[in-house]
Amino acid sequence: MVVLAASIVSKSGKALVSRQFVDMSRARIEGYLGAFPKLVGTGKQHTYVETENVRYVYQPIESLYLLLVTNKQSNILDDLETLRLLSKLVPEYSYSLDEEGIGKTAFEILFAFDEVISLGHKESVTVAQVKQYCEMESHEEKLHKLVLQSKINETKDVMKRKASEIDKSKIEKSRGDKGGFMSSQSMGSGRIDSGFGSDTGISSSGGFGSGSGFGLNTEVESFPVKPKGRPAASASAPPKGLGMKLGKTQRTNQFLESLKAEGEVIVEDVRPSVGQSTVAAPPPTDPVTLTVEEKLNVTLKQDGGIANFDLQGVLSLQILNEDNGHIQVQIETGGNPGIIFKTHPNINKDLFSGENILGSKDPNRPFPANQAGDGLSLVKWRMQSADESLVPLSINCWPSVSGNETYVNLEYEASPMFALQNVVISIPLPALREAPKVQHIDGEWRYDTRKSILEWSIVLIDNSNRSGSMEFVIPAIDTSDLFPISVRFSSTSTFSGLKVANIVPLKGGNPPKFSQRTLLSTDNYQVV
Repeated sequence: MVVLAASIVSKSGKALVSRQFVDMSRARIEGYLGAFPKLVGTGKQHTYVETENVRYVYQPIESLYLLLVTNKQSNILDDLETLRLLSKLVPEYSYSLDEEGIGKTAFEILFAFDEVISLGHKESVTVAQVKQYCEMESHEEKLHKLVLQSKINETKDVMKRKASEIDKSKIEKSRGDKGGFMSSQSMGSGRIDSGFGSDTGISSSGGFGSGSGFGLNTEVESFPVKPKGRPAASASAPPKGLGMKLGKTQRTNQFLESLKAEGEVIVEDVRPSVGQSTVAAPPPTDPVTLTVEEKLNVTLKQDGGIANFDLQGVLSLQILNEDNGHIQVQIETGGNPGIIFKTHPNINKDLFSGENILGSKDPNRPFPANQAGDGLSLVKWRMQSADESLVPLSINCWPSVSGNETYVNLEYEASPMFALQNVVISIPLPALREAPKVQHIDGEWRYDTRKSILEWSIVLIDNSNRSGSMEFVIPAIDTSDLFPISVRFSSTSTFSGLKVANIVPLKGGNPPKFSQRTLLSTDNYQVV
């Protein structure tokens, strides 16, 4: 056989890939390809068409044609065998059998054609051999890439050294200009790591045992302890022997002195001790962990009333071992009529609505293990309301201007439904170089000079302190500047009251041990 050309053409006659194997003018080959669509009839089962000079051997591949142009003396059986081999190679190199896919991989397809047909004659090769020949590595190419990567790495190292030298020169310059380090943050800050949680490990026998603890790392500034009735004159400086415990080296003392010289307020770094843990909870260790999490988006009006109340919740499942994936989860809901539950699309909705059991639509399909992030969301719910009684924490602000001073009284009132932890109430203030005069506070406070925010912290609000107040004095301002007041807190109780009652194994045997976690937190909680 003698193959004049191999091509992939569209039904309109456009050549997407074309390879000429014999000495022939380009105009003649293009004439053969242009005449092909007119020769192909509709409804015929033939795979070849003969003209006076050449034979077309073709095969449809979706909306295209794979075409061989041969002389009339060529063996038709050899032509068909070559066509079948080429039809197997095209999908190996093109991700889609359309004009776009063929166009993006045209060179790879041409190289494969060259391995199959040489000077118009078929080579004795297989698909695997063709792929191997086309993927042969070039030593010169690899060497060139190594040299290029080496130059890139060397350039990156030079850039890092230059950047480091620039940073050092800036630090030295700032020390020379100010006689010390430049202040970057208010130095009364700390980190509160709460170890609260309501983990309950339930064994296979159904007995309750102590869980491993559910911790939440909340970025909360530490607050200076201000006892009731303490004179406000001590607000701007810590007592002797307290303050930030950064060591007693000369360098540290110079650092603190430079901050004071720049107007920073250095306050005590005392960590709240009620219900606190300085160690974050470890990742889940039980075979099965279920997490109930709700987030609040609430907007309260400063004159009273509620502008927005939106609650969104989710029940997530985390499985450490794939062997424990064949389970069903039986839950209990609090019966809140205002909450609408929606299950994952792969959850059996009839089983959930009838028996409050979360199971896969296909019993043979296990829940996935080692899910990234918070795990697999089984159920989601939402509640929106205008009922002010549902608000866990309300804030009342009473500012009054007298002469050159503004007296601000704040009061919080907490709902008896929840015990709130790590409560932080942030009040924006005009840019003050000195801390406000706090005359009375139930809790703790700090003033961030960088952000011009006064933060009032209450570690725990329960039945012993459902209400509290704070009073401070600042220079006269427009009272509207005190808003919006932002609030953040967390709780181990939820609005939905959803709890996991039991784990049901689908393949028999004892149910895997599981732990459940509950958390209510604020996403955006403001008084405007």
